[in-house]
Amino acid sequence: MTLISRLLFACLLAVLPLAAASAQSATKATPGFVRVRLETSAGNIVLALNAKAAPKTVANFMIYVDDGRLDNTTFYRAYRRKDNPRLGFVQGGIDTEARRVYFPTVELEPTSKTGLRHLDGTISMARHKEENSGTGNFSIQIGPNPTLDARPGYSGYAAFGQVVSGMDVIKRILALDTCCGRGVMFGQMIKKRVSIIRAVRLDGTPRPSGVVKPWLMKPRAPSEKK
Repeated sequence: MTLISRLLFACLLAVLPLAAASAQSATKATPGFVRVRLETSAGNIVLALNAKAAPKTVANFMIYVDDGRLDNTTFYRAYRRKDNPRLGFVQGGIDTEARRVYFPTVELEPTSKTGLRHLDGTISMARHKEENSGTGNFSIQIGPNPTLDARPGYSGYAAFGQVVSGMDVIKRILALDTCCGRGVMFGQMIKKRVSIIRAVRLDGTPRPSGVVKPWLMKPRAPSEKK
């Protein structure tokens, strides 16, 4: 065996345990984590949410999952880095559909407190300018994105889990044609959105909020209105 062959073989041996660990986390519950499957029109994505490091953010996300608030929503945004269009993030969730919002909004758990970072495959809670304004929108990173991590004078965003299966789906979404949008989102709206058919809890017992679900209510016909 040549030197190059030996080096390649050694690299393969180093990668195999990581691949096996990732496959196991996609199929087996891990203490402190909650797995969720996003069933989309582009394929399935399995997330492992770190409830130990970011309990408030995960609890908020699971309300959206257990209530069905993420069912029949979309991935609607694809941000591609100018220096490398294969890297960036995709964003999905309830978008601006106010009827799906669960109150109160979630308190920000910055990366400086959780110890989590925005790495390749990290899921992060989207928010408005106000720190404690996260609801049912999220982003998933393709490649590291340290600009979302907290730093002096900047609170950043709440990283709260990792993709353990389906990064190929995420990459396909990132590559979709985009247009439109306003402000920082200009040119980043996906032309043909990817449907999130449903979000399914894979670990533990569902804990729906029990509050009214206005997004499921059919509007009254004109003849029914007073």
